[in-house]
Amino acid sequence: MKRLHVVAALLMIPGAVFGGGYDGMLRAFSTSNGEFLWQFNMLQEFQTLNGAAAKGGSMGAPGPTIAGGKVFVGSGYVFGERGTPGNVLLAFSVE
Repeated sequence: MKRLHVVAALLMIPGAVFGGGYDGMLRAFSTSNGEFLWQFNMLQEFQTLNGAAAKGGSMGAPGPTIAGGKVFVGSGYVFGERGTPGNVLLAFSVE
């Protein structure tokens, strides 16, 4: 099994735990059996609502947050830690 380097806080909701790592991946795992559920690669450029340049990166500071039924992730804020810097706030919702 591959080991993940996760230093940001984890977020747990009923049925899933979310965590972001230095590899730039945001992942979700089942709280009942630990099985992998979902992942998203944050190491990319994003089109923002206001047109500003934005690039995702590692997750090495605060973890994901839930508000209003969405998961919010600050991607690229490594604060002197090793990892890939970036500058984007991502919002995820269920489709």
